[in-house]
Amino acid sequence: MNYKDIYESWLNNPYFDEETKAELKAITDESDRKERFYKDLEFGTAGLRGIIGAGTNRMNIYTVRKATQGLANYIRKAGKQDQGVAIAYDSRRMSPEFADEAALCLAANGIKAYVFESLRPTPELSFAVRELGCVAGINITASHNPPEYNGYKVYWEDGAQITPPHDTGIMDEVKAVTDYATVKTMDKADAVAQGMYQQIGAEIDDKYIEELKKQVIHWDSIKEVGKDITVVYTPLHGTGNIPARRVLKEIGFDNVYVVPEQELPDGEFPTVSYPNPEAAEAFELALKLAKEKDADLVLATDPDADRLGVYVKDTKSGEYITLTGNMSGCLLADYEISQIKETRGLPADGTLIKTIVTSNLADAIAEYYGVDLIEVLTGFKYIGQQILGFENSGKGEYLFGFEESYGCLIGTHARDKDAIVATMALCEAAAYYKTKNMTLWDAMIAMYEKYGYYMDGVKAVTMKGIEGLEKIQEIMTTLRTNPPKEFCGHQVTSFRDYQADTITDLATGEQKPTGLPKSNVLYFDMTDKVWMCVRPSGTEPKIKFYYGVVGNSLEDADKQSKEMAAAVDALIASM
Repeated sequence: MNYKDIYESWLNNPYFDEETKAELKAITDESDRKERFYKDLEFGTAGLRGIIGAGTNRMNIYTVRKATQGLANYIRKAGKQDQGVAIAYDSRRMSPEFADEAALCLAANGIKAYVFESLRPTPELSFAVRELGCVAGINITASHNPPEYNGYKVYWEDGAQITPPHDTGIMDEVKAVTDYATVKTMDKADAVAQGMYQQIGAEIDDKYIEELKKQVIHWDSIKEVGKDITVVYTPLHGTGNIPARRVLKEIGFDNVYVVPEQELPDGEFPTVSYPNPEAAEAFELALKLAKEKDADLVLATDPDADRLGVYVKDTKSGEYITLTGNMSGCLLADYEISQIKETRGLPADGTLIKTIVTSNLADAIAEYYGVDLIEVLTGFKYIGQQILGFENSGKGEYLFGFEESYGCLIGTHARDKDAIVATMALCEAAAYYKTKNMTLWDAMIAMYEKYGYYMDGVKAVTMKGIEGLEKIQEIMTTLRTNPPKEFCGHQVTSFRDYQADTITDLATGEQKPTGLPKSNVLYFDMTDKVWMCVRPSGTEPKIKFYYGVVGNSLEDADKQSKEMAAAVDALIASM
């Protein structure tokens, strides 16, 4: 059927509720109608993410049920239906409703659902999956997307988002559900009475917080100067408020000020257009409060509290300086690894893990401490996959893992990035460096002087709608078939095509495999330690250009980085 036929079928099918039909009847724009029905909302390797509304290409109770039926079918075929599924949700529109729809579909399929009583961070869902011995987890969140979006992330029993073979297996089962009327559901009261719907909350919270506190290395530093450190924090209307404040208070940080306008959960995100800790706009209110309180550091978690944005005070200038995800990740990596070494010694098989688009400063840190470095595809689930591999093989010990998009994990209590533990660790690091008469910015500068002035950037270009998807594909095809030999004054030395699983030496033409799973990603190594990577976003209608340079000073690195950004703009404009 074409989109018009599917639209009409939704209007005429008694399965769909009257509110949905009223929304569809009110559509006057034919392009809007087409956008809603020209395809099914794609269940990708991370689950679902899309605009909330009626239609097959939208997030609604029907597409959520359909995805859950596919997941239930996969679980039952694997013979793991007795283990149950943990479900969490964030502060977005329809998040509690979507969580219940997923739970009741599972219950109707004979799979017990453990549903959090109220909103919780993504990393706590990851923790709960393993704590409860569940086969899977579902988190209803669209992370940092604008308010009109929601999403549906699926986790497997190791606590990480689904990876092969489970991702493709679940995707196939979801695609096989072609008739919405065949999707199972049941009454909530009946599900509760039958023990198939169980609410969870404080008992998991307590265990999660205790696991975080186990990661503290320098209790002595916190006891000595924790009372002298002032922190401003904002949850950006999301899930981080209660757990972040709780863990900081319990380890000894009393001077924590929460931005009042952004403290309470609100799916409209009224104080920001885009609840993203990468965006300067997200910090406007927090920085105002920081100046009033003379804060040492300013922290913001995204709505599902898996990513952390950071500003630190430079006491010499009195200014607050933003740390990118690469900067804060490397600062924490260096702190954690150096202090593990100092306090108990590094294991012989200790490992630092990063993604392919993350700063090469991580490589320099790993080399300095003599620990292994593993590079994985973009997506924290691949870092979680490495942790599982260490456990299964008995070889390798996880020290730290992070990605440039403001996400890291300290400890192995969760298998996804955790902004709550990162918040705790950064405050601990601030206390430790304060005992050395250093600020976090001093520590960052010391790292640059030690390893080199690495600077990394990303340029994300939004291309919405059908035409946007076609343009993104066109850009990838052009770069893949005609890779540049020179870029921004640097010679391209090798070209990695992760879709083709090849690394090509441009001087000799020799090829070797990437060693990673196939993915639609292109990577260009250049002279002077410069690099660029291009990939479509897996969660938004964007194409992303990542790049990195190494300067002989902050000013030099900044100049080179700006030149790379301008060269990327010129490249996009030429296509």
